[in-house]
Amino acid sequence: MNKRETIFPAGRHELYAVHKYSAAIRSGDLLFVSGQVGSRTDGAPEPEFEAQVRLAFENLKATLKAGGCGLDDIVDVTTFHTDPERQFATVLALKDEMFPQAPYPNWTAVGVNWLAGFDFEIKVIARVPG
Repeated sequence: MNKRETIFPAGRHELYAVHKYSAAIRSGDLLFVSGQVGSRTDGAPEPEFEAQVRLAFENLKATLKAGGCGLDDIVDVTTFHTDPERQFATVLALKDEMFPQAPYPNWTAVGVNWLAGFDFEIKVIARVPG
């Protein structure tokens, strides 16, 4: 049986400490990344939506890097949106920047009514290379 390994990115622990969860768990060659939001290092939301989504992707990349992965290693994505109709064009444009060519990861988008002060969250599963 594989032992779980907790993964935390450097310099971004406030939300994890306050809410008592791991940024990611590595199990075998899979990395399960908790939902990443556009939070500043103190845990506060980035107020402008596009900047918040960009910061969520930056926080995701930092967590993936800490787990030995990158965006190209992502297999499955789930995103959560507080106002999908209004926000989706912005998210799709940034998604195209992050994943500019095939093969693209699986992607599920979910509309929600609450994200603890945030408007976007991204959760992924990645395969650890090597």
